Parts: sequence; C-alpha cells; structure tokens
Amino acid sequence: MNARTMPPDAAASIDTDVAIIGSGFAGLGMAIRLRQSGQTDFMIAEKADSVGGTWRDNHYPGCACDVQSHVYSFSFAPNPRWTRMFARQPEIRSYLEECTTRFGVQRHLRFGHELVSAIYDEASHRWQLRFANGQQWSARVLVSGMGGLSRAAMPNIPGIENFTGKSFHSQHWDHTYSLEGKRVAVIGTGASAIQFVPQIAPSVAKLELFQRTPPWIMPKADRAIKPIEQWLFKHLPFTQKIMRTGLYWMLESRVLGFAIHPSLMKTVQKVAERHLRRQVPDPKLRATLTPNYTIGCKRVLISNDYFPALSRPNVSVVTTGITRIESDAVVTDDGVRHPVDCVIYGTGFQISDPFPRGVVLGRDGVDIVDTWRDGVHAYLGSTLPGYPNFFMIVGPNTGLGHNSMVYMIESQVEYILRALQTMRTERAAAVEVRPQVERAYNEKIQKQLDRAIWSTGGCTSWYLDPRSGKNTTLWPGFTWRFRQATSSFSMGDYYAYAPTAAHDAKLAPVQDRNGVTATTASAEAT
Repeated sequence: MNARTMPPDAAASIDTDVAIIGSGFAGLGMAIRLRQSGQTDFMIAEKADSVGGTWRDNHYPGCACDVQSHVYSFSFAPNPRWTRMFARQPEIRSYLEECTTRFGVQRHLRFGHELVSAIYDEASHRWQLRFANGQQWSARVLVSGMGGLSRAAMPNIPGIENFTGKSFHSQHWDHTYSLEGKRVAVIGTGASAIQFVPQIAPSVAKLELFQRTPPWIMPKADRAIKPIEQWLFKHLPFTQKIMRTGLYWMLESRVLGFAIHPSLMKTVQKVAERHLRRQVPDPKLRATLTPNYTIGCKRVLISNDYFPALSRPNVSVVTTGITRIESDAVVTDDGVRHPVDCVIYGTGFQISDPFPRGVVLGRDGVDIVDTWRDGVHAYLGSTLPGYPNFFMIVGPNTGLGHNSMVYMIESQVEYILRALQTMRTERAAAVEVRPQVERAYNEKIQKQLDRAIWSTGGCTSWYLDPRSGKNTTLWPGFTWRFRQATSSFSMGDYYAYAPTAAHDAKLAPVQDRNGVTATTASAEAT
C-alpha cells in the first residue's frame, strides 16, 4: 500500500488516501472495486481478526440468508459452487474470504482495528482516525462499510443484569454452552429467532418463546443445488447469469406490492395464511401466531420449520408482556414466574443509531449523533452535510424488503468511485453535499414512503425511527431506480474545497459553501 509510517517520535499517524471501515460485503466490495480501478492507496480497518462482517458475527444455529444465493453475491464474482438456493452462514462467510484472496485485498486489511473516533480536520481536509489498539491513521476519504446489522440491540427489561444463568444475544451465540436438557427462554420473534428456534427446540427440555408481535411467514423455496447445475454454472457461466437475472426480476416485481400498490399485499397475505393453516393444526396456537397487520408492514420472513417447532410439546409461546427478569426466571405481567436456565435474546440490531456517540465528528467537531438527533438521513444513503469526504454504504434509506442488498451496495460503491474520480478531475481536496440537495432528496423519499405498505400496513416496526416516526431504513421503490440515481456524480450537488498549499495543490476552480469560486490553491470554504 502506498502509505507512509510516521517516525516513532512524531505525532503518530499513518497516511492513506481512503480508509474503509468494516470488511463485510460493503467494505470488501469497496476495496475490490478500488483495486480494479487502479487505486491502491487505501486501508480496510476491521475490528475482528477476520473478514465477513454480518456473516462472521452472526453464527447462531440455522443462520442463513433469506435472499437467493445467486443474487446475494457480487456481480463481478459469481460463485458456481453454491450448494443451496439460500446459502447458509458458513458458506457466505467462506465466499467473502475467497473474494478477499481472489482480488488481492489482503495487504490492505488491518485486523484488530476497532474505530474509536473519526474526526474531520478542516485545515488539512483529512479524517483523523483513532483505533482501540492505539493506532492512528489519517485519511483524505472515509468510507463507512459498518452496515446496519453490526451492533446488537438488547431490550430494556428491568433486572436483565440480575440473571445468574446463561444469557446471550443471538449475534454472540455461545457454542460452548450446551442447551441439551435446559429450560430456555427466547425473547424476540424476528428473522434470527425463526432460524435458531427450530434448531434448538428438539434438544432443550423446555423452550418458552416470548412473543410481542407475531411475524408473517412465507414458505421458503429452498433446495440443494444439483451437481449438474454447478457444472453448468462453472463451465457455462452464462447459465448462472441467466439464473441471476431471472431471480433479480422475480424479486424486483415484489416492490409493486410493497411500495407502488400496497393493496396487492392482500393477495400475498393469503399465501402466508395458507402456510400457517397447513403447518399449525391447533386453532389456538394458530390464532396466537396470526398477525393483526397487513403482510409487508414488518419484515416478511421465510421458513418451513419455524411453525412445526412451535407445535412441539416442549415449546410454548408466551404473549404476556415481560415485567422483569430475576436471577433464575422471567416474570410476566400476569405475575407468573417462568424459571429458566438460559435466556437467548433474538432482539435484533441498533438500526436507528448506527454510530455510538463520540465516534464520528464532522466539520466544527459536530457529532453525527447530534446531526441525527431527529432521525438518520443522508443523500442517496451515502453523504451528509457537514461531513466532507465521508461516504456511507448501506446508509439511511438504502435497506430493502424485497431484493438483494448486494445490488444496493454495488450501486453505492460505484457512486463513491465516481465521486473520487470527479474530485481528481476537478482537483478538489474535499466534497460536501449541499444541505438543500440532501433535504430535497429526503423530502421526496419520505413522500414516497408515506404511501408504502410499511407506513400504511397498521404496524410499528424497526423500519421506523422511534424519534421521528419516519421510515429511515428502506428504499421506497425499484432497486434499478436507485442504481439510476447513483449512476453519475454531479459536482453541482456538492460544495468543493480547494486543496491546501501544504498538499502541493495545483490551481483549480473550486466552489466553496457560499457558492463563490475560489481560484487559489489555499482557498478554504467558509
């Protein structure tokens, strides 16, 4: 890497052009495309000791993707060796490790680098990064590939710290602890729980599932990929491309019900209702598992074994609210104590607060937490006023309820590459999205979301920011529309900062935040 280390007695920092935080699909995708575009002056900071992001951190029993393997992979790195239509966690993690080697990004990786703070220095137009291991880096451009599923969310239940048995969040699954013959409480009924509950139910003595709101569940069209199919994908790559294209458009069509004509979801709901009737013969349990909102309002889940697991004699579904947790039991609002040996939290992630306070500080030292005090927002889910040269991948309103996030990630990666190229062409040291551009963009997004099923389906979900009530998570339409929106980088949407003389800049016309054209290399935006 074209980086230089400061002498030991100097104010320690290592310079790099681009710093990428995280090595999941987002971070690795950014790194690979940088290399493919001929750029080698970058680093990838990873807090763990291996790559994989979400697919490294989430390793609970049954962990798998709910999007088909052929579309949940990089377009530039098809994998002909997928063994199932819906890949499981170990296989996805192996795929990302293979991509790391295949595209030569290992030497850019810095493991054990957990970001403590990223502070923008206006004088140098650079981000000053500090990591938990004491390392300090300076980067012209900062790219967050941290994703939305990186920080576990724990419920606010009184007494949670008093439990003396075994407890853990599904993201931090303890495989050394045997659940055999144990009394287990599972709190939460989201995407993680519906995968691990069927895996542990047969071995535990008793499983009590504490359900606040039941999810709509569709059948999972999973199957093993045949050896002949794998041979075709390997030796005739166009066959896999056809498969990928067909799956993409099949998934893309779902947005018609989610965001264009929500009334169509009533037809989809009938499929989910039939799936529930077929798998749960007990009318009382079936009523307990039937949601009271329109399908799609919350994340639609897919499973063929969740309902049968809940029908087991050693499994019970508890719908009464939890009052507190005691040293050896979960106590519900009706005063009933539920003695347990282990509590597993399937309570999701901190989507609405992607960065802890004090980690990202932009221009004038403003904490991004304060910028987002009324809810997260960004331009194209990527850039934010007040944070020059800071780009997010899988930022606000880029999540999907119908298709592959890898498609969105690649769209944002290409947008960032175009931004870097434009900055070189225009000789700009930094760019910062104009507040009015970002504001108008988000107003338009929110108007579209107001008509979508996530707002009209009669539920409250993690898609909605608890502070503003706005849907700050999902993209409200076709994914190809997002790719279209990110297909070019317009300098007119941004303020551009001239290089400082300290960086041997050449003269270049650069526009400051007041719209004035600066014609000297030392000009600073004000």
